[in-house]
Amino acid sequence: MIDACEAVATFIADRDAHDLGIDRMLLFAVVHAIEVIGEAAVNVSDETRCVTEAIPWSAIVSMRNRLVHGYFDIDTAIVWRTATAEVPQLLPQLRDLLET
Repeated sequence: MIDACEAVATFIADRDAHDLGIDRMLLFAVVHAIEVIGEAAVNVSDETRCVTEAIPWSAIVSMRNRLVHGYFDIDTAIVWRTATAEVPQLLPQLRDLLET
């Protein structure tokens, strides 16, 4: 999950929301990385989820499901918000979890 979060940051560096709408490769890369984050979240144990309630596990998995099952109906504004606001908030939480 950490690697995928870092990949999102790399992909969107020096980019803006408009780029996501016109650069198909960028969109595919960001969407795939978010899917990877969600797929990894599916496999997080219930025990870990209980001790990390600040991490929105179900929302992460739901985002993955929306992207995987509705690919031709992706809202780039939501993907951009996820990539620029939610993933950066998640990354330090995952790093803290890894250190415990």
